[in-house]
Amino acid sequence: MGKLKDKLLGGEFAITAELCPPKGADIAPFVRKAQLLKGKVDAINVTDNQRAIMRLGALPAAIILKQEGVEPIYQVICRDRNRIALQSDLLGAAAFGIENVLALTGDQITTGDHKTAKPVFDIESVQLLEVASGLNRGVDAAGHELKGKTSFFLGSSVNPGSVPVEPVVIKMQQKIETGARFFQTQAVYDAEKFGAFMKCVAGLNVKVLAGVLLLKSAKMARFLNENVPGVQVPDALIEELEKSADPLKTGIEIAARQLNEFRQCCHGAHIMCIGSEERTLDIIERAKELASVGA
Repeated sequence: MGKLKDKLLGGEFAITAELCPPKGADIAPFVRKAQLLKGKVDAINVTDNQRAIMRLGALPAAIILKQEGVEPIYQVICRDRNRIALQSDLLGAAAFGIENVLALTGDQITTGDHKTAKPVFDIESVQLLEVASGLNRGVDAAGHELKGKTSFFLGSSVNPGSVPVEPVVIKMQQKIETGARFFQTQAVYDAEKFGAFMKCVAGLNVKVLAGVLLLKSAKMARFLNENVPGVQVPDALIEELEKSADPLKTGIEIAARQLNEFRQCCHGAHIMCIGSEERTLDIIERAKELASVGA
């Protein structure tokens, strides 16, 4: 498949997936999962100490993907580094030919496994996009000229389920003004509500990839409803999972249906199968089967 940037800007539907770097120095399982997804998705996100849990850094993980022939999306969060370190890491990414960057503010320290660590938050996601855009123009955050520009394809995240939606749209506009060219969304389960969100942002010159999070059980669905703001799994899907003799298989079926629905209303999908990344392939294949029979 072509580069993520080329596919999105060319008007094609793009599919991305997500890999969490290992909590340790053993990269073999990480590489194995990356190879399974190679050629099946357009790019793979590597998370940056997601949920404030310390793991192998996103930059070396992105470099590993690049060396394995997989196009990475390098996630960069503001929680753990100041603007000097952030720029230094971004230049490191550019030196290894990494172009896709997802700028995020980052989860709070209290959600993670090092609760006494000191958060940084020198800048937040909009400012990080502005800094990265400056690197693309050949200047650092202090206005100093660089020896060689970067060529980042910049993105960020958005939660289309937030209520009210107006502040979310305003924040998206700010991110677009500072360089964001694509957005990956929080998990989406209500296609109708997501369609209404897409109408709200139709005038924005940006690409949106809808989040597809694999539901492994009714218990997981309820957990999302109770603990993740802006994510709401409809009762009908929870009931479908409860009645299933094989909830994981049903979760794959639900995700496959979603993937096909999103082809009609946005520019791509971001598939998240936390801890079961190989299931990404099952979702893609099942979506193709459903599409072929008109389901």
